[in-house]
Amino acid sequence: MTAVVLVTEELAQAALDLLADEFTVRQIDGTDRPALLAALAEADAVIVRSATRIDAEALTAATRLRVVARAGVGLDNIDLPAATARGVLVVNAPTSNIVSAAEQAVALLLAVARHTAAASATLKAGAWRRSAFTGVEVQGKTVGVVGLGRIGVLFAQRMAAFGVRLIAYDPYVQPARAAQLGVQLVTLDDLLKESDFISVHLPRTPETLGLIGERELTLVKPGVRIVNAARGGLVDEAALAEALAGGRVAGAGLDVFETEPITDSPLFGFDNVVVTPHLGASTAEAQDKAGLAVARSVRLALRGQFVPDAVNVRAGSAVDEDVRPLLPLAERLGRVFTAVAGGVAARVTVEVRGEVVAHDVTVLELATMKGLFAPVVEETVTYVNVPHLAADRGVEVELATAEDAGEHANLITVRGALPDGRTVAVAGTVVTSGTRETAKLVEVDGFELDLAPEGVLLFFRYRDRPGVVGTIGTTLGGAGVNIAAMQVARRAAGGQALMVLTVDSAVDPEVLNTVSRGIGATRAAAVDLRAD
Repeated sequence: MTAVVLVTEELAQAALDLLADEFTVRQIDGTDRPALLAALAEADAVIVRSATRIDAEALTAATRLRVVARAGVGLDNIDLPAATARGVLVVNAPTSNIVSAAEQAVALLLAVARHTAAASATLKAGAWRRSAFTGVEVQGKTVGVVGLGRIGVLFAQRMAAFGVRLIAYDPYVQPARAAQLGVQLVTLDDLLKESDFISVHLPRTPETLGLIGERELTLVKPGVRIVNAARGGLVDEAALAEALAGGRVAGAGLDVFETEPITDSPLFGFDNVVVTPHLGASTAEAQDKAGLAVARSVRLALRGQFVPDAVNVRAGSAVDEDVRPLLPLAERLGRVFTAVAGGVAARVTVEVRGEVVAHDVTVLELATMKGLFAPVVEETVTYVNVPHLAADRGVEVELATAEDAGEHANLITVRGALPDGRTVAVAGTVVTSGTRETAKLVEVDGFELDLAPEGVLLFFRYRDRPGVVGTIGTTLGGAGVNIAAMQVARRAAGGQALMVLTVDSAVDPEVLNTVSRGIGATRAAAVDLRAD
């Protein structure tokens, strides 16, 4: 029986032709919920864009379904955990729109520099006002790139042709890699102070939300022009409006907004602001690339072959049953490492110990890398693309194995050296009791712990002394943050100590800083493990 591929939204004809050569292709309107659920019952694969919801209900109806493909980057309309639990492979097209997104940022920058939108509107309204729209040249200026992921790199490469000085802020890129690109790495504050143009290319995370806010906009070079074609909310829109009104910011180009769709904003009242309705991926080429990419992935999946753009590798059958319970632990250890280190190390070793090394544990290295990079890059991180993300940032990752795990049945340790000479290590295990498997965080930088790596975790390094617990509890309580669990580890009374707290909600960075100052912490970090 020929496999059935259900296409629920517009797809490039070349992609449809590719699938029709081998499978039965059926097209429906994915927004018609009853029709979707009925059609899914006979589908082996489904291809969607952004309008079709593939949630738990849809997956329950799709008893034959083997693969869900999103012809685009985001996966907000796909219930990834539910798909993984049912053994359904999920794929997307992670690089289909990166060129289009980078070009959109360049277009906005040039439009803001030359008042293109306002001049066009004025002329179409019947007025010829050349003197009203004197712009600035880009050549010779300093362009600050916030985020050197794939799109940020493409943007920087294109801007280099204009003869600009390129600087960038990205704590997760090694200086040597930036130097290869002709980009100088600087702190965010220095970038704000030195840039004539700033373009933002970051993912939207709790750490990056409002990254350029009121404080940052008081630091910018007077006359700066700011572009955001990445994610809404990275630039505080109210603070930007105030900076524009005060004349400190000379213009802005925005393709994304904190709330979308949006048709009314104080920013729309400024002639020196160019706005577009999230068009970063809206090119014929990007749409065609996305369609062809997922069509190829669907073909591979239905043939039972390796799928490069698989997002949930746990749905595959190549991972041994004894290894699978360690996958979530490895990914969470990667996230904890990145948080505690405050950046990605130049070299990372993933040590796997115990009886599990009798199997192929390569996937644990990939899972750890996924955790290392998922919070800090703009694209979807998969088990396949993460080695390329590491190489792009000049990060070397290696896997080491040994049968001896000491007192543990198995142990994963993530160990790395940072450019400033510090070394960071985090370790965890999975404890089996009957049919129950529980992940444990057992070490951070030599401090022994026994803590579930889940929820929101706060880490503080400080000198052991009375009153610290009270100070932390009072400060967090005053900020409305409830403490669910706490552990303190120390090597000797009065010496260095590590406190780890599990709290019920995300903690504002300023609150974290207040706690850190209050206890004289030498290091503080937060990591949100609720949505990984």
